[in-house]
Amino acid sequence: MTNLVFFKACFNNELKATYDVLAALPADKADYKPAENSRTAYEIAEHLIAHAYDFEIILTQSTCDELLTHPYDHLQDAPELLKKYWEKGQEILNNMTEEEWNDADVDLLVGGKMFATMKRSALMWFYFFDIIHHRGQLTSYIRPMGGKNPAVYGYSYDTLNP
Repeated sequence: MTNLVFFKACFNNELKATYDVLAALPADKADYKPAENSRTAYEIAEHLIAHAYDFEIILTQSTCDELLTHPYDHLQDAPELLKKYWEKGQEILNNMTEEEWNDADVDLLVGGKMFATMKRSALMWFYFFDIIHHRGQLTSYIRPMGGKNPAVYGYSYDTLNP
């Protein structure tokens, strides 16, 4: 199995888990944050959506100025917006060659300033793991917000005890 084939399999699996976590956030608690210096649930969801938006850029261009935020109207809109951008990434990945995946360099900028140059494959894994990290943050927000944690990598207490 190649790196590209493995990435596609992982990428496809993580969409449902990430979608379900966003969908589990109580819409009326978008401003919840566990501590003063933490991001709100809205802000973390916005960051996840911004990463999904950047997938298309990383997969098709040689420079990505990281989109750190992606404003949206309501927390309940977040899952579908993420899905729209994620599926666009899946579509591009399904047509990508091994050479395009392994050999292309992509410059990552943050706020217009050079941050790093990485192989396209490495940058996609970087973003992918960051999404998993921030999704994990959100799972720790759900119960204090009054919601129920969905199954991510197997059942959660909340899915077994409705």
